[in-house]
Order: sequence, then C-alpha cells, then structure tokens
Amino acid sequence: MARDHTSSRRPARVIAAAVSVTALTLCGTALAGSPASAAAEPRGHDVSSHQKDVDWARAKANGAAFVYVKATESTAYRNPYFGPQYNGARSAGIIRGAYHFAVPDQSSGAAQAAYFVRNGGAWRADGWTLPPALDIEYNPYGKDACYGLSKTAMVGWIKSFSDEIKRETGRRPVIYTASRWWNVCTGGSRAFASGHALWLAGHDPAEGGTLPGGWSSWTFWQYDNGGSLPGDQNLFNGSMTTLKRFAMN
Repeated sequence: MARDHTSSRRPARVIAAAVSVTALTLCGTALAGSPASAAAEPRGHDVSSHQKDVDWARAKANGAAFVYVKATESTAYRNPYFGPQYNGARSAGIIRGAYHFAVPDQSSGAAQAAYFVRNGGAWRADGWTLPPALDIEYNPYGKDACYGLSKTAMVGWIKSFSDEIKRETGRRPVIYTASRWWNVCTGGSRAFASGHALWLAGHDPAEGGTLPGGWSSWTFWQYDNGGSLPGDQNLFNGSMTTLKRFAMN
C-alpha cells in the first residue's frame, strides 16, 4: 500500500502482466482461477498523495470500478489530496472508500479510528461508499515489523480500532494485510475473519503462504503495485452487483 510521507522498506514486487491476475496462487489455491474469471471481476485501485491529481475520467475509461483513497495515518496526518481524489472518483462514477494507515506504536486503535472517521473515514449507505478500511502491515518506520507490540497487544489494538469504527459508522472495517505479517504479528489470529472483509496484499505468492488466520476467501486482492490504473492494482471477488451490495451493507 502506498504511504504518503515515507518509502516502504519492502522492495517493490512487480509481477509480469501476463501472470499477475491469472496465475498467482497462495499455497496452490488460485486467487484468480482463469483469464476469463479474472477478466470478469471488477477491477480497481488504491491511491494516496503519491498520485496527486488523478485523472478520474481516464481511470474510469481504463476500467476502474472502485478505488480506495488514503485518508489518514496515525492521528496527525491527513492526505492533502484526499478531498479531490475521493470526490473526483465519485463524480466519475467510481465506487470509492477511504483507508487509514495504522501506526500502532503511536496511539491506541480507538484514537486512530476516531481520527480517521473525522477526516474522511465515515461511511453512508448510498451505494457509492465502501466501508472504511484499516491498512495494517509492515512497519515502514523501524526495524520491528510489529511496531514493538506483542501478538496479544496487536490483536487488542486491531480490536480497539474495529470497535470504534463500528461504533461511529455502523460498519466493521475492511482489513488490508499480508498473510506473512498477520501470522508473525498477530500469531495468525482468527478473531476477525467472521466479521471483517479481507483486503489481501498478495504481490508475491512466496510472501503470502495461506490466507491470513481464519479467512477462507478474500474480498479485495491487491495483486500489483503498478498497472493501467493509478496506484496499486486490485480486484474485487465478485460481480458488480455484489460490489454495489457490499457498498450498501
């Protein structure tokens, strides 16, 4: 996932276009079963301030059905391009949502969730707004991938964030994460799978292994960090009808 004011310590993983959507698997389970099924799934992307002034009409023409826009990070940063990006996507007829980049060693999950909701992470059942998303992943600011938190503390942090989002918006957040990070930093917790849609970070089959603890399927799959749409490339696991229904409730 793109971060606005730092560079990721993870190397970019660019998968050849010929195989990125059609052949990537996790432990032999196809994420996109065939070229035909992959082509039928709604395509989308995610953006942050790195993308600045997005040409949303062009993104729509290139096949964007949905987008997640970075809104906030921790409790002191808001994407300065958030408004034009978020509203521009809607004006172009693209279903959009907002995401928060978690920095769990800086403040509580509840505090970061409240900041997120106040600064773009709200949700309404208008059919155009995806539920708020939590980007919880490798620490880009230090050597400790888990931000110095124990597995139990990390699970508690995520629960605190989720509970506050649910209290303020009525929806549980989508959780964006990579399987390896989840297994290392939460101990493979199965506590969230039943109530939270999974946004899988899966650029490289060697990184992911199995799906994160408890999840049997992904809702969104970020399969590449560059392509025909601005920012990272994503798929939705379903039809356009299902995507619109997911945005509603």
